[in-house]
Amino acid sequence: MAERKAFHVAVVGATGAVGQQMLKTLEDRNFPISKLTVLSSARSAGKAVLFNGQEHIVQEATPDSFEGVDIALFSAGGNVSKELAPEAVKRGAICVDNTSAFRMDENTPLVVPEVNEGDLHLHNGIIANPNCSTIQMVVALQPIFEKYGLKKVIVSTYQAVSGSGAQAVEELYEQTKAIINEESYEPKILPVKSDKKHYQIAFNAIPQIDKFEANGYTFEEMKMINETKKIMHLPELKVAATCVRLPVATGHSESVYFEVEQDGATVADIKALLKDAPGVVLQDDPDNQIYPMPADCVGKNDVFVGRIRQDLDEVKGFHMWVVSDNLLKGAAWNSVQIAESLIKIGLVK
Repeated sequence: MAERKAFHVAVVGATGAVGQQMLKTLEDRNFPISKLTVLSSARSAGKAVLFNGQEHIVQEATPDSFEGVDIALFSAGGNVSKELAPEAVKRGAICVDNTSAFRMDENTPLVVPEVNEGDLHLHNGIIANPNCSTIQMVVALQPIFEKYGLKKVIVSTYQAVSGSGAQAVEELYEQTKAIINEESYEPKILPVKSDKKHYQIAFNAIPQIDKFEANGYTFEEMKMINETKKIMHLPELKVAATCVRLPVATGHSESVYFEVEQDGATVADIKALLKDAPGVVLQDDPDNQIYPMPADCVGKNDVFVGRIRQDLDEVKGFHMWVVSDNLLKGAAWNSVQIAESLIKIGLVK
């Protein structure tokens, strides 16, 4: 039997929430690594991270850090990716970037392996990992589109606090304790750390994720709209999104309304499609109160779908409820999955 080739892998942002999940996912998948380089900003350099039981000292990421690297997984913020991913490519690495830096760049494929793995052939050294809330939605929509076509998608999200980082989760916990103990607290992070105002997240719902654009939609909502069209190769698809932050630590939920093009689709047909779809777990048994919930999806790589029902007024309209771990399928697992696909289709030299 031929020996499996192993690769020099770099993880940029190794101390962050997603970087930590990337390392765990590489470990869980027994990814073929000959050498691991863990990188971060100067602030986190010198810390130690564990991988396969061994300590690795985190180094400051510089252009020269990528000498000899085959695959670089980036999750250290858009500015770091913009600065260092092109430098990594110059040194022969293929970069999988988990920020929004390159997602809408026309020369960069935006990939969810269950949906558009073939787009990896078009890469110029950088592959963009889509927004977490987009990923889980397109995984659920793709099999439906392939069979029945798609005309319109309207999504409302119920997004976990970990999407804003570890500090936001800490803020959720601290506020919850303060409110229960009738103590004072001062919100400092959500909805957006760099925005003018901050609101409590504990016992609340904040209808703002990222900053507002001139059209009244937030940047998160526009990411979902534009990325869905790009990933699915459907520039004419009608998409609208409302993105809301809830006091949930991990696991994004979405209420998705979609209209198909073909006649004759039934709820039973759509359930049958999703039952066999790659990366999807169907949890849909209302009689027994079985449906996806974020508390049950944490630590799992799949996208969970339930509550599939026909619209009462539009014969080609359907509703579904989609849940996934935003740090795994929404970030770390999709990135590692892209790296696995690159190896599988022979794109890593």
